[in-house]
Amino acid sequence: MQKICGAFIVVFSLVSMFPLEAEASYHFSNYKGVPPIHELGSSTKTPVGMTPTEIKKLYNLPQSGGRGTIVIIGAYDDATLEGDLATFSKTFGLPACGSTNGCFTKHKMANAIKSNSGWAMETSLDIEWAHAIAPQAKILLVEAPTPSGANLLNAIDYAAGVKDASAISMSWGGAEFPEEVSLDSHFVNKSGAPFFASSGDAGHGASWPASSPNVIGVGGTTLVTNSDGTYKSETAWSGSGGGVSAYEKQPAFQANYAISKAGGMRAVPDVAYDADPATGFPIYLKGTWHTVGGTSAGAPQWAAIAALGSGITDKQLYADKSTGEHAKYFRDITSGANGSCGYFCDARAHYDYVTGLGSPQTATF
Repeated sequence: MQKICGAFIVVFSLVSMFPLEAEASYHFSNYKGVPPIHELGSSTKTPVGMTPTEIKKLYNLPQSGGRGTIVIIGAYDDATLEGDLATFSKTFGLPACGSTNGCFTKHKMANAIKSNSGWAMETSLDIEWAHAIAPQAKILLVEAPTPSGANLLNAIDYAAGVKDASAISMSWGGAEFPEEVSLDSHFVNKSGAPFFASSGDAGHGASWPASSPNVIGVGGTTLVTNSDGTYKSETAWSGSGGGVSAYEKQPAFQANYAISKAGGMRAVPDVAYDADPATGFPIYLKGTWHTVGGTSAGAPQWAAIAALGSGITDKQLYADKSTGEHAKYFRDITSGANGSCGYFCDARAHYDYVTGLGSPQTATF
């Protein structure tokens, strides 16, 4: 990991985090997706943070590979994305990925879409790091004109129809609402590609769409390395979203795993990934480098892991964790917390409401 110089490191949130407590007056018509992303300090002239080679070694992922198309669902338009991706790829020795060689495609859900600086940073993180983890996979960015529930759902429906999709990533979320149960059928891709969603960066509490049983929710960790870049520790990140859904019933794959204290409701998240901005990821955006973190870093990288392997389902993840060889699949996160609510805020063995089943130790689930 490249070091950050200076006596003080300031971590600030790029955007306001979405509310996580379900309210009776809150409905789908009020929904607005928010990307849970944090920037560490200020922009730099050179990349600072975890490199693609380092994170792959720490999570036991192959240095190359990828199949099909990783679909990224976002909002607003990032006009400089393709050029930024070219610089990112060249810097880290990754294969070129652009529209000219067919690796990258952008689909706008409206003819005219405005730009937004916060979402541009999120989109850069999603695209650049999905490519970093699965450099041989294609990438399709689906841009909704705004992050309203209706516009994002239209983008989800488009992604569901992509026949060569290997995974779909949604690095955004918002408060749950009563109608969400009726929307679960939208998270089914024609070819069976899994949907991934960030669990949020506001600490304890469930969010949508991570709460859907047809979506793999991704929580956050703090991944610390030794001076030589080798693994030192991984704990629950204090900002990681997670909890029990207010509306979604517990799916069979969780009931069979016997998650404690869920009360027959959907538990979130399912898995975890490095999210602490202090151990974050460099991205290139409009001429400068930024170091970012958040659970929004985990969703696209888990989607890329799905593109590296033969496919991932929630059912398979829980089955793998249930085996006597579960350490081959997950690093069990057993310390750290995302609040002061006791059992539901503390990391522990097997499954917890902060890091789920744990962080990846393979691309083959």
